[in-house]
Amino acid sequence: MLMIRTIVRPEKVHDVMQGLLDAGYPAVTKISVVGRGKQRGLRVGDVVYDELPKEMLFLVVPDADKDFVIRAIMDNAKTGDGKFGDGKIFVSAVEEVYTISSGMKESETLLEAKEA
Repeated sequence: MLMIRTIVRPEKVHDVMQGLLDAGYPAVTKISVVGRGKQRGLRVGDVVYDELPKEMLFLVVPDADKDFVIRAIMDNAKTGDGKFGDGKIFVSAVEEVYTISSGMKESETLLEAKEA
């Protein structure tokens, strides 16, 4: 299993979440965050805004679905021809998953069955 974390522009978060839902991935955690990337913030006159609002989305998917989910995020998060600040996607391995209500450890097979 893999955890996919993506940071997107606030105005694109609805499109990304809808794209994931349409692709069959309804389980998403969303957190409002601030930060800056390569653009080093935004300058308006003499004022520099170096902490820009973003949204971070988290989801766990089977290994085999990684490329499909990344494509769904990219297709919905990109603004026009793409600009600095459109966001990032981070992929990392998930060693174990537990469901709190049942106390059960989940496997990738169970995760796939839940999403089907």
